[in-house]
Amino acid sequence: MIGAGSTVFTQRLVADIILAGEADRWELALVDIDPVTLNAVEKLVAKMMQAKGADIPVTAATDRRTVLAGANYVVTTIAVGGRMGWQRDIEIPRAYGIFQPVGDTALPGGISRAMRMIPQMIAIARDVAELCPDAVFFNYSNPMTAICRAIRKETGIPVIGLCHGVHHVEGVIARFLGVEEGSIASFGIGLNHLTFLTRLSHNGVDARAMVHAKLLEQKAGLSEEIAEKGVWTNIVEGRAPRYADDPFSWEMFEKFSVFPCAMDRHAVEFYPERFPGGDYFGQKLGRQAFPIDERIALGDQWFDEMLAIAHSNEPLPPVYYENVPGESEQLLEIIHSLQRDERKLFSVNLPNQGQAPYLSRNAILECNAVAVGGGFAAVMADDLPSELIAKLQLKIDSIEITVDAALTGSRELMLEALLADGAISDPDTARSLRDDLIDAHRAHLPQFA
Repeated sequence: MIGAGSTVFTQRLVADIILAGEADRWELALVDIDPVTLNAVEKLVAKMMQAKGADIPVTAATDRRTVLAGANYVVTTIAVGGRMGWQRDIEIPRAYGIFQPVGDTALPGGISRAMRMIPQMIAIARDVAELCPDAVFFNYSNPMTAICRAIRKETGIPVIGLCHGVHHVEGVIARFLGVEEGSIASFGIGLNHLTFLTRLSHNGVDARAMVHAKLLEQKAGLSEEIAEKGVWTNIVEGRAPRYADDPFSWEMFEKFSVFPCAMDRHAVEFYPERFPGGDYFGQKLGRQAFPIDERIALGDQWFDEMLAIAHSNEPLPPVYYENVPGESEQLLEIIHSLQRDERKLFSVNLPNQGQAPYLSRNAILECNAVAVGGGFAAVMADDLPSELIAKLQLKIDSIEITVDAALTGSRELMLEALLADGAISDPDTARSLRDDLIDAHRAHLPQFA
């Protein structure tokens, strides 16, 4: 586990392994470049083992090369530059009138993050190829599409990108419809954070008519409901999701019967032309609508809590063993399907080898694939409306430029990536923004030295 200092991922995956009763089959290696964080995570994992009487060998290392040899699975959850880097990716574009609710995938924040992440992920991939070439290599780090494309393009290492977005949205739709959690299944194709769900079923029956009926029921008061909203988040305690929570995504479903995953917070970043200046239904993206500063600050709070619990003599809180949704929630199930040839279907990020013939071959697509003994077999995707194909292809092309810029350290290519992404159209302004981003992150951009 490279990036084991993640405030939630490690805890959740370790809990899944312990609760599966497979202690005799595992050995864990925790890797983090920060020794303080690594020490806390190691103590936390030890407390988790002790609490459940699990006996799993655990090694902690700041140098991944000391533990990679012979690994069966490698999982990356790193964030080069940490939360401070993420904050800069949000704040610097704001000076240019670009407001991002996430900033880790698209728009200038996502491009800036790619410049930091790709060189380090390439280095990890090369170590995997040298020290554990037969390992299954899973990546959770963002920007998912750009990272996976860069690794495969530069090294040929068959990295698999995983994200819980599709699984999460299935739960949102279940709550929206008022049906049992786990009863909604989906099928889709697209890019990570913009996967178009072409099929929705409830207990095996097409659920799209149910969704349209629910939207029609709520539409009468939609304008008033949107106007009354205060701080806009994707989570509203105590009630089911509503049309007004993600009006752009639900409007797209009304038009195409195809749902964009992972909902407005992510989807709007792929459509900057529709939200100029970050104006979103009377609110500002990243500020009142899906406030990103608060979310980043929450990471600091979670980190402090993790340190306190790790070093405390008190028992672990019960939440450490609850099945809390998060990035790791399907990883053990995926591993089991691969090990046992269970042939279960998952949403994964793989190269386009024909599963979506209307998109560029070898582009990294979030698609449905069967986890079989020996790897993943992508399933043929449904057709999409031409408007959605055009949007995906435009983003694929801009991501390709982003990847080339990150691999070569070309300032001109980074400029072209910013222009192709669509949030900024004036070359001089884009050039100034590029220079500001490079200057702010210079310590993590060796390719631009």
